[in-house]
Amino acid sequence: MSDTSSSKRVGMISLGCPKALVDSERILTKLQLDGYDLVGSYEDADVVVVNTCGFIDSAKQESLDAINEAMAANGKVIVTGCMGKGSDAELIRQAQPEVLSISGAAQLDEVVNAVHEYVPPPAVAAKPYPDLLPAQGVKLTPKHYAYLKISDGCNHRCSFCIIPAMRGDLVSRPLADVIAEAKTLVDSGVQELLVISQDTSAYGVDRKYQLDLNLGLETRMLDLATALGELGVWVRLHYVYPYPHVDKVIPLMAEGKILPYLDIPFQHASPRILKLMKRPGNQEKTLERIKAWREICPQLVIRSTFIVGFPGETEEDFQMLLDWLAEARLDRVGCFTYSPVEGASANQLPDPVPEAIQQDRWQRFMALQQKISAEKLQEKVGQVLEVLVDEAEPEQAIGRSYADAPEIDGKVFIDTRELQEPLLPGEALLVRINRADEYDLYGEPVFDDELD
Repeated sequence: MSDTSSSKRVGMISLGCPKALVDSERILTKLQLDGYDLVGSYEDADVVVVNTCGFIDSAKQESLDAINEAMAANGKVIVTGCMGKGSDAELIRQAQPEVLSISGAAQLDEVVNAVHEYVPPPAVAAKPYPDLLPAQGVKLTPKHYAYLKISDGCNHRCSFCIIPAMRGDLVSRPLADVIAEAKTLVDSGVQELLVISQDTSAYGVDRKYQLDLNLGLETRMLDLATALGELGVWVRLHYVYPYPHVDKVIPLMAEGKILPYLDIPFQHASPRILKLMKRPGNQEKTLERIKAWREICPQLVIRSTFIVGFPGETEEDFQMLLDWLAEARLDRVGCFTYSPVEGASANQLPDPVPEAIQQDRWQRFMALQQKISAEKLQEKVGQVLEVLVDEAEPEQAIGRSYADAPEIDGKVFIDTRELQEPLLPGEALLVRINRADEYDLYGEPVFDDELD
């Protein structure tokens, strides 16, 4: 046990998306290697790092609230993340002039250097040997799943988004580094890899799809998915744009190499609105491709996000979106009303949609999607699905099927009263689904003698 009198302790608040969570994990890993102890309360921390989110106004307010709380409870605060640049950084300075340091997204060295400056590392590190830290580093997710970030930044210039301004253009990690990290995570017990980036489909474009001679694979999404599919765990693709080469990944899903799950942010269906958003605009062709994907892989699950009430959206545009949604019959959908983000070019567009109309459209959209979701889940009643357990209680466990990403999708509630031994998080088992509602499934374990 280390001498607590000489230990230096760091607390972390991580806000926003999984990509920011990975940044927080890397910061904490660096600090732990430098001998800092990681603590979970303001009172125990010598300094608190707040990793902010600046994607929309509500996220910015949540970040400011977290900074204010940390300052009030601790007083020594280092701020990083998506609010760490430009006018947002000024906003933080005005609200809390005593903040020690402010840096932007993914500026990991700046954060570590600031911690060193204001809370110097212990003279004798509490953890002087890197091999005492798990090979996978510090993880802020449960032990059985982990986010695998393959790139940062984005080459798109969507009019409603300021991510390129915060995180820069696309920078893909070398393929060998991604595969090595994935193998380390699997060796540590991770059962599910969640592949994340700003644009997973564009992986490797900045490296001109460079060939890795040792692996015999190119730096592109298909080759990455192929390699990850050999690791024997669930592999889930997030933030996929519907480029034509996505078609080549669907057979891997049909073969069971990676999960038959695609997270594609379609955002709208009206070509006119998509053009105002500066996104690909041929949604009719997208419907054809979704149909073709399902013919190759009938069990494919698609989740997406949409924006209603975008500047200039007419009732005709919105009805086009509803018609598209009814035909696409996506499995999991999130919807947001448009809100201006400081620095986004969409702020200059004419014909803003009144808030009351935005809310009306959101309710109509969600009513339709809830009906679709409920119908699709009813189709799973009677099926036997593999479920990965996230939480376990004496008479019930809660897990997810291949159709459900953590935090954002539905759950599978498992009646475990007939089991001799309680389930544990990270266990996988077969579950017969006997009931469904609009978002979740309910079932019971299937024993070997019940299988045909």
